[in-house]
Amino acid sequence: MHDPMCSWCWAFRPVWDDVRQQMPDSMEVKYLLGGLAPDSDLLMSAETRSMIRRHWQVIEKKVPGTRFNYDFWSRCDPRRSTYPACRAVIAAKNQNPMLEDAMIQAIQHAYYLNARNPSDDEILIDLAYSLSLDVSRFKNDLHGADTQAELMSEIRTASNMGCTGFPGLILEDRGAFRHIRIDYSDAGMMLQQLSSVQAL
Repeated sequence: MHDPMCSWCWAFRPVWDDVRQQMPDSMEVKYLLGGLAPDSDLLMSAETRSMIRRHWQVIEKKVPGTRFNYDFWSRCDPRRSTYPACRAVIAAKNQNPMLEDAMIQAIQHAYYLNARNPSDDEILIDLAYSLSLDVSRFKNDLHGADTQAELMSEIRTASNMGCTGFPGLILEDRGAFRHIRIDYSDAGMMLQQLSSVQAL
C-alpha cells in the first residue's frame, strides 16, 4: 500500500526499486493506493506545515540519502489533499498499465525534488503530458466517477488486507496475506522474507 505523496513512501523508493529488481519473476507486483488525505481546498495551517517539515527532517536522519526540497513551503500553497495524486496514478494506469509506476515517480519528483504541488490539477496534467498520455482523456478521468470509485475500492482492499500504514508490503500466498517487514536500507532483508514464504 502506498500514496504518491507519502514522504515515507518516497524514502522507501530506492530500496523498493532494489527489491523489485531482485525478486523472483514468478512474483507479480500490484500497487494499492491507500489515500492518505481526502480532497480539500483548504490551505494547511501553519501548525500542519511545521509538523510536516519536521517530519521530513526526521526522515532525512533516519533514511540517509533521502532528499527533500524545502522550497516547496515557500513556492506553493500546500493543502492536505493527496486524493488528486492518487487518482492521477489510476488515470495513468488505465491508459497504459506500464505508466503506473512512472506516474508515481513523476509525482514524487515533482513534490519532493522540484517543489511543485501535486494536489493541484495543473501540475498533474503537466505530468501526464510529460509521460505522453492522452491529456484530454486524463483530464476527464482525473475527477471522473469511475476513477474515484477505483480509488475507494483500492483503499478498502488495502484495509481488508490489514494494511495500517504507508508504505505497506504484503505477499498474497495461496489466499493468505503475509505482511513483510519494511526496511528502508536493506533490500536483502525483505527479499529473504519473500523467499522464506515462497519456500513454505
